[in-house]
Amino acid sequence: MVPGDSLSTNAARGEPKTRAAVVALVGNPNTGKTALFNALTGFRRHVANYPGVTVDVARGRVRKAIKPIELLDLPGSYSLAAASPDEMILCNALWGYVEGEARPEAILAIVDASNLQRNLYLISQLLEVGLPLVIALNMIDVAKSKGIEIDAERLSERLGVPVLPVVAIRTKTVEPLVAALEAAIEADPPTKRVELPEALRQETLGLHESADHIGPGEALRILMDQDGCAEKQFIAQGGCAETVSRARERLRAAGIDVGPAEVRARYAWINNILDGVIHRRLQPGKNWSDRIDRVLTHRIGGAVVLLVVLYCLFYMIYAGSGPLMDAVEGFFGWLGGLVGGLLPDGVIKSLLVDGIVNGVGGVLSFLPQILILFLFIAILEDCGYLSRAAFMVDRLMRPLGLSGRAFIPLLSSFACAVPAIMGTRAIADRRERFITILIAPFMSCSARLPVYVLMIGAFVDEEAVWLGGWLRLDALVMLAMYLVGVVFAIPIALLLKKVVFAGPPAGFLMELPTYKLPRLRTVFQRVYLGGHSFVVRAGTIILIVNVVVWALAYFPRSDATRNAVEQEKIAQSWGQESFEAELAGAYLRDSYLGRMGRGIEPVIKPLGWDWRVGVGVLASFPAREVIIATLGTVLNLGAESEAASTSLRAAVKEMTWADTGKPVFTLPVALSVMVFFALCAQCSATLVVIGKEMGSWLWSAASFVGMTTLAYLAAWGVYAGARALGM
Repeated sequence: MVPGDSLSTNAARGEPKTRAAVVALVGNPNTGKTALFNALTGFRRHVANYPGVTVDVARGRVRKAIKPIELLDLPGSYSLAAASPDEMILCNALWGYVEGEARPEAILAIVDASNLQRNLYLISQLLEVGLPLVIALNMIDVAKSKGIEIDAERLSERLGVPVLPVVAIRTKTVEPLVAALEAAIEADPPTKRVELPEALRQETLGLHESADHIGPGEALRILMDQDGCAEKQFIAQGGCAETVSRARERLRAAGIDVGPAEVRARYAWINNILDGVIHRRLQPGKNWSDRIDRVLTHRIGGAVVLLVVLYCLFYMIYAGSGPLMDAVEGFFGWLGGLVGGLLPDGVIKSLLVDGIVNGVGGVLSFLPQILILFLFIAILEDCGYLSRAAFMVDRLMRPLGLSGRAFIPLLSSFACAVPAIMGTRAIADRRERFITILIAPFMSCSARLPVYVLMIGAFVDEEAVWLGGWLRLDALVMLAMYLVGVVFAIPIALLLKKVVFAGPPAGFLMELPTYKLPRLRTVFQRVYLGGHSFVVRAGTIILIVNVVVWALAYFPRSDATRNAVEQEKIAQSWGQESFEAELAGAYLRDSYLGRMGRGIEPVIKPLGWDWRVGVGVLASFPAREVIIATLGTVLNLGAESEAASTSLRAAVKEMTWADTGKPVFTLPVALSVMVFFALCAQCSATLVVIGKEMGSWLWSAASFVGMTTLAYLAAWGVYAGARALGM
């Protein structure tokens, strides 16, 4: 369906059906745009097919509308003077330059009532786009709590467009917007404009008249375009580059710098508009939000709070997930026993029990920790704390060539690096954006979490607790593993800043959103989407890889191997149980996977790993969490008892070297495995996104080779150091 067409034919019923009118939802970041979208559409959304879009551009039908209306949730922006790729998407959508998509019929702009002066800057530009406009005056309750009273009727009269007070998280307050949107679709565009300097106004009108497909607002964007994107779009639509050049020359001759002139004119217009519209009962800085900020953004107090918040995250991953993990493990153990009991011994039973049930079940047993991680991040973001954390770390990131703006993508990398890297499109400075992309994979994503939990749960003393159980050794080790990537990312960022992306640091301006209680529905949605993504990976990539690993570990099952073990049984006088255990181990060593593993063992033995660990690491290069399923398959195929009778943690503890009988996994080996996974680029999706976002696959190759080499050397150093210390 192409939005904007008037009619379509319902083939099934033979009746004409009116196309849905598209309304663009626009606003500054942190104004409640997503909450308003959800309130109007009821969370029914799908991602719009916008080429090159890397943030959520969602579409959804407006509920309770008599006329069919489709709401388009565009990226948040402070201005139509696009400074980043995502802001350019907003401009292209409003002017109808997105391939395959018609121009919206109207705009729904959301503004923060408690920050009206800053929000009206974007409104002043939207008035010039040439589309009907409706303004949702959001967070009226927050404004009142700050002592701010707004005369919405007077503001509507001065702007010449409908202004409706709403509270986006309360569905009933947004219902009047539906009728306003239906009326706006049939209405004329607003006529109120900002009074620009005369010379600039004349050049804007002249450019508009030279190409009637652009409006005055777009003409102004072209004249002040700094990176050439708007001008290229203008030329592609049939405009003349020489016309733009001559207009700019005349403005320079008149002593007008377009950017500063526009800013001064717009803020003068805003001050006139708001005169008599806003009434304050309290002085700024006297409300509870400002008092909290004095603590959370304090140079010392804020840093302490941030460390406590991070520790609480890792504490909850352990304290809150234990029973759930045991329940998931118990379920898949029961399922494996049930399936195994229904089938005779053979290849089908091994495939289902060892290759599928135990492999995928081993990964899904870590789903509780991953859900807790997503829950914690969603709550911190929704309550407004993440922006304070970004402000706090800005001074620490500045020497690395980064700003606090990079903090949120990097923090998002702890959930998944792929959307985090795509989220860097909101960073306007190219150097800062590329550095952020390259160090984002060093942050430990949720796929590394199962490896940490497995190793820490098996080899770190669970009884080591202090302060009545609030301080736990396993949580501290988990925090340390997450800090490994951060510590290594710092010199990498410094090197990139000095050698590859040298230049002056970018400025940093970030809005601190109002504190609010997290919205349970929104938090649940984010947790669900994060958990769903992990489960889908377990059901697709992990399942496919695990079946391949099972096949390599099961075949060829030659008679020669069985005959050799039977002869050894006679010579050693083994019982049947010992014979079955030795036969399983012999089959595994002589399998295709066993041969591959023994081939790479000389390379990985300096890290303390045997061939089974090496095979698990090799199999996990498409996706890190595959090592859990791989070890589950390998150890179950070589186990003495039924696969369902022992947990993966217990099986890892029981792994022994074939020649000495000593345990494979000790604390130094566990540490080396965790450090390797903390630093290695074992995610094909991340590498693909790096290449696309940076415009060259050489960056993907450099990232893979560099991170893998660094991971190997660091794992060797940790293993050797831990052994030297007597661990």
